[in-house]
Order: sequence, then structure tokens, then C-alpha cells
Amino acid sequence: MTDTAAEDRGLPSGTAARAARLASLPLGFAGRTMSGWGRRLTGQQAEEINAEMAGRMAEQLFQVLGTLKGGAMKFGQALSVFEAAIPDEYSAPYREALTKLQSSAPPMPAKQTHRVLDEQLGSAWRTRFREFDDEPAASASIGQVHHAVWHDGREVAVKVQYPGADEALRSDLRQLMRFSRLFQALAPGTEVKPLLAELSDRMNEELDYRGEASYQRAFATEFDGDPQFVVPKVVASSPKVVVSEWVTGTPFASIIANGDTASRNQAGRLLLEFHYSSPERVRLLHSDPHPGNFMLRDDGKLCVIDFGAVARLPRGIPRGLGQITRLALDGKQEELMAVLREHRFVKDGTGVKAEDAVAYLAPFTEPLAHETFTFSRDWLQRQATRVGDVGSKDFRTGRLLNLPAEYLLIHRTTAGNTGILCQLGAEVAVREIADRWIPGFTD
Repeated sequence: MTDTAAEDRGLPSGTAARAARLASLPLGFAGRTMSGWGRRLTGQQAEEINAEMAGRMAEQLFQVLGTLKGGAMKFGQALSVFEAAIPDEYSAPYREALTKLQSSAPPMPAKQTHRVLDEQLGSAWRTRFREFDDEPAASASIGQVHHAVWHDGREVAVKVQYPGADEALRSDLRQLMRFSRLFQALAPGTEVKPLLAELSDRMNEELDYRGEASYQRAFATEFDGDPQFVVPKVVASSPKVVVSEWVTGTPFASIIANGDTASRNQAGRLLLEFHYSSPERVRLLHSDPHPGNFMLRDDGKLCVIDFGAVARLPRGIPRGLGQITRLALDGKQEELMAVLREHRFVKDGTGVKAEDAVAYLAPFTEPLAHETFTFSRDWLQRQATRVGDVGSKDFRTGRLLNLPAEYLLIHRTTAGNTGILCQLGAEVAVREIADRWIPGFTD
């Protein structure tokens, strides 16, 4: 790959430049943390310092990740969901910029798009389409989407992978693996290397669009004709191109910005229902939670796209997750600790106390304690402040708890969808959905 070619695609020139930008993140975070401690010594309020640090860290992440593609930008997209956790007085200057990471990135030139199509669909690829729009309709971390008309008259979306995306992604993953000691220091009780390895495996899978097409076909088959959900059918696929039915609807980003209460509540309810029902119905979990992947159609159905990140759950949601949630909700300390140890959330010798574990987890179960619950930025900000205050007991407890690798994508997806719910400000009957779809929650 030449530097000129990389620049033509909107990629930074050379892996050294990517590494340097990524390396600036932990250094910046460390500097901000030390600065926060210093200001706390001078008497500034902890809440004010935590909010300002969260805002500045998110701003730095956007500035770095927003200029990259590959794995780095995927982390930026994940971050964009959690802007709801940042207090309004600090998030306003860059909230719109973070949202852009959900569905846009610098496009590649048409000639390079055609080159990929030549390689993947054959030199006569144009005969397979009645029309093909060279201007991308959307672009993201490792590919961009074009609107086209298939030879049989169907409108289709053509997802084309950026040349060199595999090199950029793997370079980012190698760099992130080098940060494992830093992550271990921030969360000493967590099995950091297995977590990063699991994340690396899933992100590497996204480079072969045939896997994505296979997952999408499974979802489309299960939800075909469903009264609540729509998944576009796959028309054709290859390692770096996937063609699927074109779908339209109101993007979640628009509902977040301008939607009425009914639309917000409908979007939130359907998102949560899809999230918890899919492992039971398809034995798969859509694991790329950001508003760019969800649309609300005029008929009230939820349309879901982009199945590059999917967790395989052959036995559905682990029963232990439902048991932990229920026991934390009910405040049953000893039973909770037994299940946490059984599923390796608490490792031997960490010294986690039962009452501290309940105190840490119970606020997260608040949406399940009511007939309906209104997710809000304020609620998420309180949770972020509670577990992020370095001087609090909850912060210390969180550092001692472990996240087993097999729960990584479930946890990440649940957290991401919670961020979307809080951006929507949706009122949802969470308890009813949990009763129906989460094993171990009710029995």
C-alpha cells in the first residue's frame, strides 16, 4: 500500500501515523487523570472534575478516532453511543461530531470502488445492475454503501470494503493489544487479554463479508414476515462485497434529534425487544449497537442493518446473566456472590464483599424495578459518575469484578443499546421484556 493510495481512501498515510495517533490516547487520559487529582487537592468538587474529565476525554477520542478507519473508528462509533453519559454542559460542543461517526467517513473515489467490484463480482459486474450510484449513500469504518438497482428491478444496497481495510484494522488491533497493561492497571480484576483477544477475533471476522452475509441471512429468515422487525434479505455476497435489499425508514439519529415521544418510545421498545429476543430466536446477537444501524419504518416496524458484528450464542443468553440480574434486583447478597463466583465475575482472592457487589450492581437493575422505566441522559450520567469516581467505593468494587470473555459482546451490546435508549429518552416496559426473554430471570 502506498501513502498516496491510503490518502486517496481517506486513510492516514502509513501505519506509523495510525500508531502515533492511537498511542496519544492513553497518554492523554493519564495526563487528564493526574490533572483531575491535582485539582481535587486544591478543593475543586469531585463531580465537577469528573464531568470535565469525561467531556475532554471524549473530545480527544473523537479527534483521534474520527480521522481513522478500521478498528480505531469502530471504537469511536462505540463511544458515540455513550455521549449520553456526558453532562450536557460539557458534551454540547462535540455531541454532533460524535454522532457523525455513526454513519459517515471520508468516501473512496469511484474508480477504486469499481476496482473492488471488478475483483469481487467479475469484470462484467455492471450487467448485474440496471443502475449503480457511484456516490456512496453511507460510509463507515471498513466499507461504504452504494444505492443500486439489481438486474431484476429490486432496489439494493451494495456494501463495498475499502481496499487496505484489513491492514488498517489489524494494525489498530495490534496497537490496542499493546495497551493491555494500561487497561489491566485501570481494571486489575479483569481478564484483559482474553477480552481483547475476543474483540480482535470478532473484528477480524468482519473483514470477510461472506460471514456477515451468512448472519444476515439467518436473521432475515427468522424475522421474515415478523409483525415488529424487518431485516433486509441478502441478494449476493463475496469476501469484500455484499448486496442486500434496499430499506428505508427514519434513522434513530433523526429520532434522537427530532422525534416525538411516541416515536422515541416505539424505537426504544423495539430495540430492547430485538436485543433480548434474538439470542432465543436466532441463537445470534446483533453486536454493533449504534443508531446508524437502526431505522423506524412508517409502518412502525424496526429495521435492522449491518450484521458484520454478531455474537454466536448457541444456547442463547447465558442463564447466569439472568440469575445475577434477578439476585441483584432483589438484594440477595449471598446468593448473588455464589453465582458471581460460579460464572467467574468474582475471582478467588479479590476480596469483593457481598454487600459491595449488591451496592455496585443494584442501580443498574433499576429499569427492571418498575412497570415501565424512562431511560434518560441524567440517569446514565449518574451511573457513569457513580462508577467512575476514583474515590468512591463503587469504583473500587468495579475494579475488582471480572468480565469473562464469553460475556464480552453481550455486555458491550447491552451497554451500547442502553446508551441509545438514553439518547432516545424512551419509556419502556423493561421488566416485561426481561420476563419473556432472559433465561434465569424468572426461574
